[in-house]
Amino acid sequence: MGLSNRSHQILSKIATNNKHGENSPYFDGWKAYEIDPYHPTQNPNGVIQMGLAENQLCPDLIEEWIRNNPKASICTPEGVSWFKDIANFQDYHGLPEFINALAKFMSKVRGGRVKFDPDRIVMSGGATGANELIMFCLADPGDAFLVPSPYYPAFVRDLCWRTRAQIIPVQCDRTNNFMITREALEAAYDKAQEDNINVKGLIITNPSNPLGTTMDRETLKSIVSFINEKDIHLVCDEIYAGTVFRAPCFVSVSEVIQDMEHCKLELIHIVYSLSKDMGLPGFRVGIVYSYNDDVVRVGRSMSSFGLVSTQTQHFLAAMLSDDRFVERFLEESSRRLAKRYSHFTKELEKVNITCLPSNAGLFFWMNLRSLLKEQTFEGEMMLWRVIINEVKLNVSPGSSFSCSEPGWYRVCFANMDDETVDVALKRIRAFVGKETGKPVELKRWKSNLRLSFSSRRFDENVMSPHLMSPHSPIPHSPLVRAT
Repeated sequence: MGLSNRSHQILSKIATNNKHGENSPYFDGWKAYEIDPYHPTQNPNGVIQMGLAENQLCPDLIEEWIRNNPKASICTPEGVSWFKDIANFQDYHGLPEFINALAKFMSKVRGGRVKFDPDRIVMSGGATGANELIMFCLADPGDAFLVPSPYYPAFVRDLCWRTRAQIIPVQCDRTNNFMITREALEAAYDKAQEDNINVKGLIITNPSNPLGTTMDRETLKSIVSFINEKDIHLVCDEIYAGTVFRAPCFVSVSEVIQDMEHCKLELIHIVYSLSKDMGLPGFRVGIVYSYNDDVVRVGRSMSSFGLVSTQTQHFLAAMLSDDRFVERFLEESSRRLAKRYSHFTKELEKVNITCLPSNAGLFFWMNLRSLLKEQTFEGEMMLWRVIINEVKLNVSPGSSFSCSEPGWYRVCFANMDDETVDVALKRIRAFVGKETGKPVELKRWKSNLRLSFSSRRFDENVMSPHLMSPHSPIPHSPLVRAT
């Protein structure tokens, strides 16, 4: 819905522009789901949310730990004696026990192959806030960052909306499984130079969103060498580091730079959070870990706009310091992710749907090129509208991730229970005609298909809370609307 002319007159340009990036199919899929959300009994024909990258496979482990550790919360009789101190304390640096525990956890996630200095951690409100914070630290309005495609659609909002920085896609394609190459980086950089655009850095996501793949050591070395030669920053989004569920293991940029000579450490920065690895997006725990002293200093000043609450810090300090729990959680999370991924992709193979081989993340990159009426991005959108409107699955089209070729879709598999997975697979089987042995009827796909948003709102009280997300552009309740 557009803003009125009166609103444009009284509000700021940031408030009224549409550069937040939420006018894309990625967010349109969210709207379709929220208008008609699936529920097994109340709305069995509703849209199943497969566009939400949340890890909801292990909440039982955290719930068990909470029951066994009531002192971790200041809201229990066992822990209330800490209430006054925790409620009053707030500091840009964070509670020492929290920062220390977080640094230790980051090391565990990376197999203990690298250690992190707690004094280099800058807190922020989730990875969203951390990404914007590092942009404010590094970029002036108009400056650009190279970002290999396909990439997370909300980067447009997180990195550019309020900072007024810009993204320059680095084209990667399926010929080498969308791996980043030095040639692609050089081409994007040279084109920006020709266009008189000031390139301040490169942003990579490892493990990749949406590909679900990890970068090997040689690729990371090549990337670090590239930014060193160009004297530009490297921001590594590693928020899925703990979701690796099969070989090869995750290699962090922090490991690679330990072994490289003449590396300009002051150009290296890591974004991390607990939203994906621990399945705690509602806790809004994000950080910037920078090897640059000035970024740490300035970032901490800026972090006052998005600090993690001390109640959350207090709780997580206790949980992340429990070595036995952390090891068990990471191991079990990996096992459950592997099981869910294997089940989902093997069932898709039975109906001749292939996916890019992946080993991490909460999603996979599904190839539906063979089902496109035409091998164009319009053909991709035609198929996507059918999947949303008729199959009632919210998967995200590759074009919203700036993919270089049509026919790819991101499918999130870890945000639902086993029963919902089976319903989704049944719908897919029916759609491709596997059960009847008939081919897909392409003739019924119309280029003018549009999302049909009805005015009916499904009763939010019947929805499981974990199916809702703060990333959605549509508010869920009066409480959300008020924030």
